[in-house]
Amino acid sequence: MEQQNFNNDGSIDVELSEEVAEGVYANLAMIAHSNSEFIVDFIRLMPGIPKAKVKSRIILTPEHAKRLLVALKENIRKFEDNFGAINQPDDTFRFPTGGFGGPVGEA
Repeated sequence: MEQQNFNNDGSIDVELSEEVAEGVYANLAMIAHSNSEFIVDFIRLMPGIPKAKVKSRIILTPEHAKRLLVALKENIRKFEDNFGAINQPDDTFRFPTGGFGGPVGEA
């Protein structure tokens, strides 16, 4: 018998461990994709240190990546409605290429 993750009202019970709830700080994201998945590496880049560490990697289907994009756009809109526009510096920093040999996204 398969276990159902949905409650009778269609909601999902989500478990969040203490360790995961603490979060991981990242100030850089690198995105790569193949024909079947998107890979998002969250990286901590420290000033003056030429080497950065990937702190977390998330692998998504293309459909879930698009849902994430829509959810981020909606949450950014809500944030800016409450707190004002998010200023984004005009960075010319380019991310190194790599990944699966296909086009590499940037964030």
